[in-house]
Amino acid sequence: MKRLFIDIGNSNIVIGKGDGTIEETYRYRTDYKSSDEYYALLKHLFEDVDDAAIASVVPQVNEAFKAFMLRYYDIKPLFVGPGVKTGISVRTDYPQEVGADLVAAAAGAVAGYHSDAIVVDMGTATTFSLVQQGEIKGVSITIGLDAAKQALVENTSQLLQFEFSKPPSVLGTNTIDALNAGFLYGHVYQVIGMVDAIKATYDTDPVVLVTGGAAPHLAPMLPREYRIDEHLVLRGLAEIYKKNR
Repeated sequence: MKRLFIDIGNSNIVIGKGDGTIEETYRYRTDYKSSDEYYALLKHLFEDVDDAAIASVVPQVNEAFKAFMLRYYDIKPLFVGPGVKTGISVRTDYPQEVGADLVAAAAGAVAGYHSDAIVVDMGTATTFSLVQQGEIKGVSITIGLDAAKQALVENTSQLLQFEFSKPPSVLGTNTIDALNAGFLYGHVYQVIGMVDAIKATYDTDPVVLVTGGAAPHLAPMLPREYRIDEHLVLRGLAEIYKKNR
């Protein structure tokens, strides 16, 4: 039997399926559906599944997932949170405020790379976490790529919706190239600057792991030594599951 590893974010729900490792992945937009609606949407994933682990930053969706899994499959999913063994210590002022996705990503970094790491997670927000010797030392949060684009388009009457694509230069000669240059190169250099600042502040030079839905847009423009791992959170969830089931 296989398990589902589910990352519920503000914009997307990403699901990995496998037996100890991630074999298949699926992505859905996060919506506030009823438990029966989620059952109808996701039932094709449960044919050979006997358990699930979830990292969620959207409490409103959690109850729907709990309800449909218990009702239709007699599964009580493991939610990453207080009392769950993660292998990660959170050394912040208020550890409970650190998102389950960041803890799962840190667990994936430790298990998959056996190294200290700066984890850059690009979702609705872009976050930077320093993981040293199995501890999250601190986190920085800024607006994510898609959220920034949506905010600009919605509040600027003369700009149209556009798709992200690598621009030919840091300056565009038409509106679409100018937007892509500003958003993509702007975000890339923000990431590089933050990573360099973390390294300098903490006198460290760890592996840099980039994950999240926006990572593929920036991957060709980031330094070669940065490692792109789109499913770091899911792999971390699989590791957390092993420690608890």
